Amino acid sequence: MAMAFSPLVLAVIAALITLATHRYLISKSRLPPSTRLPPGPPGKPLVGNLLDIPPVHSWLKFKEWSDVYGPLLRLNLAGREHYVASTEKVANDLLRERGNIYSSREQLPAAVRLLGDNLRPLFYPHDDTFRQSRKLMHRLCKESAANTYQPTQSLESARLLYDLVRKPEEYDGWLMRYSSSLIFRIGFGKAMKDNHDPLLIQLFNELHRLERVASPGAYLVDTFPVLMYLPDWLAPFKRELKAWHVEEREIFLTLLNDVKSEMEQGKAPDCWEKTYLEHSGEYALSEERGAYVVGTLFEAGSGTTAAAMMSWILSMVHYPEEFKRLQGHIQEVIGDARLPVFDDIPNLPRVRAVVKETLRWRPVTAGGVPHLSEKDDVYNGMFIPAGTNVHANQWAIHREPQLYPAADTFNPDRWLDPQYPTYREPLTQYPNLQNYSAFGFGRRLCPGMHIAERSLNLLVARIAWACDISKKIGSDGKEMEVPLYDYESGFNVQPKRFQFDLKARSEKRWRVVKEAYEWEMENDPLKSRREW
Repeated sequence: MAMAFSPLVLAVIAALITLATHRYLISKSRLPPSTRLPPGPPGKPLVGNLLDIPPVHSWLKFKEWSDVYGPLLRLNLAGREHYVASTEKVANDLLRERGNIYSSREQLPAAVRLLGDNLRPLFYPHDDTFRQSRKLMHRLCKESAANTYQPTQSLESARLLYDLVRKPEEYDGWLMRYSSSLIFRIGFGKAMKDNHDPLLIQLFNELHRLERVASPGAYLVDTFPVLMYLPDWLAPFKRELKAWHVEEREIFLTLLNDVKSEMEQGKAPDCWEKTYLEHSGEYALSEERGAYVVGTLFEAGSGTTAAAMMSWILSMVHYPEEFKRLQGHIQEVIGDARLPVFDDIPNLPRVRAVVKETLRWRPVTAGGVPHLSEKDDVYNGMFIPAGTNVHANQWAIHREPQLYPAADTFNPDRWLDPQYPTYREPLTQYPNLQNYSAFGFGRRLCPGMHIAERSLNLLVARIAWACDISKKIGSDGKEMEVPLYDYESGFNVQPKRFQFDLKARSEKRWRVVKEAYEWEMENDPLKSRREW
């Protein structure tokens, strides 16, 4: 029986076909003389490569293609141009050195316009609003500011360590609490009770929604924006996303208004929200946009540090010899009478190497968030039209054979041994994470890089000092297998829950951990504002 289509549905289908064909013909007709389009996998009529991209972990497929087609490859997604940069040189040449034309974002209907109502800084186009938001982020997250957050990181790391030894099976919750509570404190001046804090749950629901909505292919309207012309009653996706926006906006404004109210009463502790409100006249941002800047800094910081730490634990489970070397290095510098502190980090190059290698081996933003070209460009004879999405595929970038021999192997020595191309000295300074490609490129570099680096260094040093980590022994007396790559989906990725053993290395070290925890809780500057 033939399927009947309404005139409206037929009109939409015809519009989609016309749009895809028009995009394709435009891209071909604009090709300047003596230039070529980058190579790439052959596509299908109308949809191009759209159906060839897997719905999850697309960076793995991009890496396969880059091995065949080279460091800059071209994909056509129903007429939309997507280029994938798979080496650090190409990504830096375009996104950093030509940042004046590669710093925008495509204004996708689902994540940008419907869910975010054009308020989320992650997706701002390259305009004055973007520059003002980055100016505020720099003030809040620059290196000198990050130094002032170290006492809070010490407090939350002691709390994490104490609970991790007591209940290691809840490792993911403790790590998420660390990163979330840290940003709660420095962002909003609030002490988080536990992982079940209602506001925290709301924020994480919003974050997971964002990751899902912004994932490639999640909403057909991103591929065919003509669907935005459908009325709301005929477009359930529009009703859903708009309702979620109302929820997220209310959360961010509530956090801002809470601090504003406390400032009026003279009770607000120092925090990002207070800094913004005190200096809001210096930024050409509405209060609503200011609330989104601080609120989305929480989104960015709360999940990424925890995800990186979960990958570090995974690496230590699979590479026990590296864990023993790390413990031995820390022992030589620290001894067994106290926890590592920030002043020790310059003398712990292996700690820093392990952190950097973790972000290379399992990058948190493995596929990167694409930059949008603002005008036509030519790179090495290849034409890049205005409006092209350029992806810095971190999974491939961090597996470039010339820079990272045996790239799939977790090997901190590649940062410490002069025989490797990535070695730099002095080792009191290098390796470090400054301008590291794991944090993005150019004018879209992650603003929280300095804070994340301090957290990761301290957490790795303290956990390795205090704990032993190993594979769990099953009922048959054999080690239980742990997947090397079984990761959640989204543009920030972490390993799915896995089993391992963690315990205090000695009773003496456990006493040190408990004493540090008790001291930090007693001297917590937000002690009167928490209920632990």
